[in-house]
Amino acid sequence: MNPDLSLTVLPDFPLVEPGDDLADLIIACCERAGLKLRDGDVLALAQKIVSKSEDRYAYLNEVTPGNAAVQLAAETDKDPRQVELILQESKEVVRQRKGAIIVEHREGYVHANAGIDASNIASEPDNPRVLLLPLDSNVSARRLREAISQRLGVDVYVLINDSAGRAWRNGTCGFALGSAGFEALVNRIGDADLFGRSLEVTQIAVADELAAAASFLMGQADEGAPVVLVRGATLRPSAAGCETLIRSKSEDLFR
Repeated sequence: MNPDLSLTVLPDFPLVEPGDDLADLIIACCERAGLKLRDGDVLALAQKIVSKSEDRYAYLNEVTPGNAAVQLAAETDKDPRQVELILQESKEVVRQRKGAIIVEHREGYVHANAGIDASNIASEPDNPRVLLLPLDSNVSARRLREAISQRLGVDVYVLINDSAGRAWRNGTCGFALGSAGFEALVNRIGDADLFGRSLEVTQIAVADELAAAASFLMGQADEGAPVVLVRGATLRPSAAGCETLIRSKSEDLFR
């Protein structure tokens, strides 16, 4: 149980540029706000600041779309250059319609446009750019966790989140892209419910639940709140990342 779970936005977090050290920025922001990180805290980061720090920008004027991208762009009414990037970042196209391309990202996540977009990034009209997801979100989370541990001597958990639409429901919701230090998926099969009945299929997507809670505070527009400190979560330590959340294609009834 998490009877005293709290979520706090790190205030006045600066705009992130390529090459910025996120650990330094987080530590400095905590110091300004009078927040002291503790063992067991979770730092939830918006994917965009991770991608920005890793310089995952792509300039559309530098992209040459191939035949597959040109054809798919015509079918979906999208910029062929952005479609080329989507295909480069994806394993396969799962679904498509006008205005939407649903893909399996190379990291395994199924969502729209391989997570590529232009929101909340500076861009020039004559040289537009978009932002791609991190090369490996779990690795990015582990590096940040290790950096904070080395500099502060505290054992924090790290969560990188994004937002995506969901099957059967309108609207976007936060979900976990990468994590470090805790079990992203907790298996409760065999545990008893309130009446002693053994649970048969229950697995809890802990990382996704924390990601959604943090995303609610981060917002989707001009809130400028890309880092949330989660305190009081009861988590199980693990060396695995968010790959445990990805359902294999053979078990996916909708592909």
